[in-house]
Amino acid sequence: MPSGGARDARPDSPDGPRGPAGNPPRRGRVPDCDGREGGRVKSDDARSERTADAEGRPGGAAAVVIGGGLAGITAALSLADAGVRVTLLEGRPRLGGLAFSFRRGELTVDNGQHVYLRCCTAYRWFLDRVGGAHLAPLQDRLDVPVLDADRGRLGRLRRTALPVPLHLAASLATYPHLSVAERARVGRAALALKGLDPADPALDGQDFGSWLAGHGQSARAIEALWDLVGVATLNAVAGDASLGLAAMVFKTGLLSEPGAADIGWSRVPLGELHDTLGRKALDAAGVRTELKARVTSISRTGEGGWRVDMPGEAVDADTVVLAVPQHEAHDLLPDGALDQPDRLLDIDNAPILNVHVVYDRKVLKRPFFAALGTPVQWVFDRTEASGLTEGQYLALSQSAAHDEIDAPVAALRERYLPELERLLPAAHGAEVRDFFVTRERTATFAPTPGVGRLRPGARTKAPGLYLAGAWTATGWPATMESAVRSGISAAEAALCALDRPRDHLFACEEAA
Repeated sequence: MPSGGARDARPDSPDGPRGPAGNPPRRGRVPDCDGREGGRVKSDDARSERTADAEGRPGGAAAVVIGGGLAGITAALSLADAGVRVTLLEGRPRLGGLAFSFRRGELTVDNGQHVYLRCCTAYRWFLDRVGGAHLAPLQDRLDVPVLDADRGRLGRLRRTALPVPLHLAASLATYPHLSVAERARVGRAALALKGLDPADPALDGQDFGSWLAGHGQSARAIEALWDLVGVATLNAVAGDASLGLAAMVFKTGLLSEPGAADIGWSRVPLGELHDTLGRKALDAAGVRTELKARVTSISRTGEGGWRVDMPGEAVDADTVVLAVPQHEAHDLLPDGALDQPDRLLDIDNAPILNVHVVYDRKVLKRPFFAALGTPVQWVFDRTEASGLTEGQYLALSQSAAHDEIDAPVAALRERYLPELERLLPAAHGAEVRDFFVTRERTATFAPTPGVGRLRPGARTKAPGLYLAGAWTATGWPATMESAVRSGISAAEAALCALDRPRDHLFACEEAA
């Protein structure tokens, strides 16, 4: 679902200057090796420094990246682009982590609906790097249809080209799902939110719901606006979410630049972006990619390097990037790598449930909508992307689905099909040709108050060992943007230690 923003994001806008072809810049200022921002590293082209081994792979420093999700792919590409000899090991038979596709009969199905925002500059860089930006375009301007099932009313959250916060003023003034008084109080709360510093550790310990209530937000306002955005981006309702993470999402996505919250999503299966194009980019960069490669341990060698063990094979490296979920990282970390490794076990997970419905006819005219007064949260038309040639395929994305993640398919069918008929009159009498669910029980880390102090940075106390993943200290909630940023941060730290060029890295700031 829609990704939030970070303090340092500066999204391009169709109402202002843009780079070539509308793509974000690929280079900029990068941090010094102690984490502070510094100038570009002056060096010759990194690729000119490569030598070749007997199998034609680049020689020199060797790195192993464990995990082939977005964080791992990003780290591997960033290291390889600096002339490092990289091996990427992924336990699954595909790349992409939890943003992937699979076949179901004649359909190509995404495990869940993933979208991003214009302020997700690192993910946009990733799309550009793998050659997939044109396959996941952005809206020209934010436009979210919001349908109230109880009242049968359609509202829209739309922006104009006016400066922040006026860009949303017209939309908010006519938003039918809130009273005039509620709209006024929303505006005052937004201004108060804009004054918060998401990096303030005190905010991490507070919950967003209490803050909203303290700033005059009614239960209806929270449901119809704050949770409408927050549940999708944070994977938690306001009362269960860290104020620091919520402030980051709303400040950057809605209160930083007029175009920051414009929504983008893949018009092709996610596997085509993250697996097919990701693998193609890795191959072109000289990365050795091994799938179905389950790592069992990481240990020091006598020469000060690292040994990565798999069943029947071991790989030696100067550098290891551990880009796996936090609980798996905890199990693989060698002793002494973190001061308090058990903190990783305290980073809880939050589920996302995806309901997939195939009708015999078209029942939805718009590409997506959000819903109120119903269990349904967001609905996307995935007909063309899936390859369906007759009828319509809708995907329902249900975040923070703790109560339903283990519900039987029959119970979910009984619950959601009548709700879709309530929301979409054209669904009355339509034949349901297929109904199935996908469940991601560990879709994201839970953005609970206090989680910020548990998230480690890229560097560990073990020289040459680095961490990556959306759960690390990126300052973002668990989004594709956070995953890509973590991979860049891990590569930057590794290249500093290896004294390799870093001027090719996308500039992003790791959270303290």
